[in-house]
Amino acid sequence: VMPQTKEAVEHARAAKVPIIIAINKMDKPGANPDKVMQELSVIDVLAEEWGGDVQFLKISAKTGEGVDDLIEALIVQTEILELKAPVAGGASGIVIESRLDRGRGAVATVLVQRGTLENGQMVLCGHEYGRVRAMFNENGKAIKTAGPCEPVEILGLSSTPNAGDEFLVVQNERIAKELAKHREDRKRVTRHAAQQASKLDEVFSKMTSGELATVNLVLKTDVQGSLEALRSSLIDLSNDEVEVKVVYGGVGGINEGDVNLALASGAILMGFNVRADATSRRMIEERGVDLHYYSIIYEAIDEVKKSISGMLAPEIKEQIVGLAQVREVFKSPKLGAIAGCMVVDGFVKRNLPIRVLRENVVIYEGQLESLRRFKDDIAEVKMGMECGIGVKNYNDVRAGDQIEVFERIDVRREL
Repeated sequence: VMPQTKEAVEHARAAKVPIIIAINKMDKPGANPDKVMQELSVIDVLAEEWGGDVQFLKISAKTGEGVDDLIEALIVQTEILELKAPVAGGASGIVIESRLDRGRGAVATVLVQRGTLENGQMVLCGHEYGRVRAMFNENGKAIKTAGPCEPVEILGLSSTPNAGDEFLVVQNERIAKELAKHREDRKRVTRHAAQQASKLDEVFSKMTSGELATVNLVLKTDVQGSLEALRSSLIDLSNDEVEVKVVYGGVGGINEGDVNLALASGAILMGFNVRADATSRRMIEERGVDLHYYSIIYEAIDEVKKSISGMLAPEIKEQIVGLAQVREVFKSPKLGAIAGCMVVDGFVKRNLPIRVLRENVVIYEGQLESLRRFKDDIAEVKMGMECGIGVKNYNDVRAGDQIEVFERIDVRREL
């Protein structure tokens, strides 16, 4: 089972929606649907014919075999779930994606979920608004109206909304402005509430108020052994008052999918010897996801344990202060490997501890042995400047690696 398949299953479970499996390429001579069903059963996706509750449909996108059965299964599922949408009235729905087009300005792809969208109507998409100047269907054909379940591209918005934003038709621009402000205020309140609900420090307060607390975790580690050890140890912390649940665990750096899953399930992100990529870091900061980095297993376990028991004593935390990108590596007779670097974030300072990252995975932790600029020993190098870094007792630095500089600070932890 591919990692993306496991991730899709975890997303469906987190959202508590039914799953339908379409096994494609059944036109090929070597097609083996039983093997697919067997592999998916390992992650508890069990076919109805095997006593489970998941529909498995055999199709071929090339020949069209089974596609009608798939459509029928989806229709039956909508009837079971009583999924209906009114056609009459003002349209509303969700933004799928958006982009800036040089010739057409802001272009948003929206999915109409209820009502009918018409050309010339004033729409509000997230915090952006405007009058629909033109509308195109999935084939690029200009249309005048769009009903429920129809994806369309619309032109005329003030700027590009975010994927996932709600859209709706409003009467005029004044109402659009007022609603945009209201949405911004509501988003801020919701984000704050979500942060409070998922922070480790809030777990004990839930317990004391009589709530059965659940700590959802998304766990990413550098190797499989660490993942299994951490997963098992964290789940074992569950008791009668609080349940520790690892909604997803994987090996490798933290990516956008991990952040989205943490948001969907209200989970805390935990990275063991791994880091989030640039896109994920922006999402984490914007959406207020609770992210924790660890390099020692018992520290991760102890922090969750203390949050559950309400014993959050003051502790020393790490704060990343700088990041340098290794451009070239030079050999020095006295110092060994010297990494020619560009400081891309924060600053690099002598005497601070560092970590060497390769593809967002920690491969070494130690100290700076030397910090130079134009052959001069210096105390600090700031963002945008080049420097030479010697890592103490480590000579396997390579071009493309990153050197993360951090400091340990005292942080008072409060319930």
